[in-house]
Amino acid sequence: FTEHAVIEVQHLTKRYGRITAVDDVSFRVERGEILGFLGPNGAGKTTTMRIITGYMPPTEGRVIVAGFDVFEQPIEAKRRMGYLPETPPLYPDMTVREYLTFVARIKGVAAGERTARVEKAMARTRVADMKDRHCAKLSKGYRQRVGLAQALLHNPDVLVLDEPTAGLDPKQIIETRQLIQELAGDHTIILSTHILPEVAQTCQRVVIINKGRVVAVDTPANLTRQLSGAETMYVLVDGGDATALLQGVAGVARVAVSDRLGPAVGYEVESERGGDIRRDLARAVVSNGLGLLELRPLRMSLEEVFLQVTTEEEAGRVEPAEEATA
Repeated sequence: FTEHAVIEVQHLTKRYGRITAVDDVSFRVERGEILGFLGPNGAGKTTTMRIITGYMPPTEGRVIVAGFDVFEQPIEAKRRMGYLPETPPLYPDMTVREYLTFVARIKGVAAGERTARVEKAMARTRVADMKDRHCAKLSKGYRQRVGLAQALLHNPDVLVLDEPTAGLDPKQIIETRQLIQELAGDHTIILSTHILPEVAQTCQRVVIINKGRVVAVDTPANLTRQLSGAETMYVLVDGGDATALLQGVAGVARVAVSDRLGPAVGYEVESERGGDIRRDLARAVVSNGLGLLELRPLRMSLEEVFLQVTTEEEAGRVEPAEEATA
């Protein structure tokens, strides 16, 4: 167990008969970090989350949370963890306040602190206006927030959130993302999702899992940079054909026409790895009497990164893995 990592997942494997749902997964999460756990449906995300939270034993491997082995010291590990499953575990016939008070008792919050903890959790997740409403009558967005409130009640070091924005409308998604970002720092967060913008906007680092295996671990920006390799610039030029001109700039590897916007032409200019050619491109265009309307880097979107990583990983496999549902 390393000093700064709050969660350490070591060689985790889960088999169901002949099907391997999680295959030798290892990663770590640093204190105060939001780690995105990204993969297509059926990749093994939920299975991994259930193992991390101690709801399910692994076939092989171990998980250490805040210094405690989840399977050798389960009570100590769970005390330091808050878990929001994909479907929040609410009791429909309880009001929000009754439910959270009940959960506080289960989690061992001292009797004298319960009311204050429940009030604080409701305020942090913005559900106080619904405290006397029955859970059955809450909208999906409010159910998700109450689920987050129950995960926060005992002020855990670690929050494990499984698809926290699944099924929410766009406004609720933005609110939930903001809430998660506010919680980082005080808490270390693992967030599983198959929604790529979620990772780009919420997480500092991402683990990409496909067919039960980790295929990439890095920051969203680094993944994008590494996989695109060379830097590609978009250059929009007015006043004539600039192909030969751009090709003549030192450090340019390739020039291709990208689009035509009336008299202006957009070019994709790929530079050799590591070279910054923006000034030279601008000088070449302007000094030849052409109009430079736009000059910006073209980065791969996380969608492209994700597709490239998962496709390469599948192409490199000797034998296809059986589909495993998580």
